Amino acid sequence: QLQLVESGGGLVQPGGSLRLSCAASGFTLDAFAIGWFRRAPGKEREAISCISSSGGVTHYEDSAKGRFTISRDNAKNTVYLQMNSLNPEDTATYYCAAMAGTTVQAMCSLRGPRGMDYWGKGTLVTVSS
Repeated sequence: QLQLVESGGGLVQPGGSLRLSCAASGFTLDAFAIGWFRRAPGKEREAISCISSSGGVTHYEDSAKGRFTISRDNAKNTVYLQMNSLNPEDTATYYCAAMAGTTVQAMCSLRGPRGMDYWGKGTLVTVSS
């Protein structure tokens, strides 16, 4: 089955850190740009960060700049999102997506699965004391 699977979510205190993983099953990620998106309760889905297929180009939305780092290990067929200095406003379900033939800026300008080649089921991050 061809799918993306997110993991690493959970409950963390404000100021804490989490590392999310996005693993591909049934296909290899190295031909795809990968993006992380999130949807907070009662809010619209938004892009967080995107990375090119080689990992050489990254894009961060303002909400992620200086706190989150996107990276990928194509040998492990996995993309990561390191999240530091988390605050309650980061509470959301985080999704990863794969898209071929795009730039990171174009991919991160999208908000949802429409146009993506693959879209995961999400992992919940809760930031609370």
